[in-house]
Amino acid sequence: MTDETYTVETARAAAERDEIDAWMARFLASPGSDNGDLGQMLLERDLLWIGPLELRIDQLNRLAGPADHPVLVPVDDEEWRDDVADVAEKVDDGWEPPPVVVTYEDGQLKLEDGNHRVEGMRRAGEETAWGVIGFATAEERDRFILDAP
Repeated sequence: MTDETYTVETARAAAERDEIDAWMARFLASPGSDNGDLGQMLLERDLLWIGPLELRIDQLNRLAGPADHPVLVPVDDEEWRDDVADVAEKVDDGWEPPPVVVTYEDGQLKLEDGNHRVEGMRRAGEETAWGVIGFATAEERDRFILDAP
């Protein structure tokens, strides 16, 4: 493992080398993300990856969040509040978070990794987030690209 930084710029450079899938997996396995299992699972799905693209936050379907929200993975309220508040403060101070990891399923953008970052960005007044997106088929990918504003 290298001491790679995980930014929009390093994601863009990986995409130019046609290595965005490997970048995504390294990012998810890195300290702080600590989600290597998810990265490996996404690699095994053999998705077609594009990005980083600027995505509207209101179009991202969160998987994790407070128990009183429509999410698949409830997060302890105190942990959620602390993490989200920390992200919002950093964004207010000018920090640009790493791209979120998204899959495209049934016409929707499913937020696989970055739930705290997206909520913190939303609370900081941001309307978009950078993301890398995995598609099951080239047809879905191409349709998404054509329909993008």
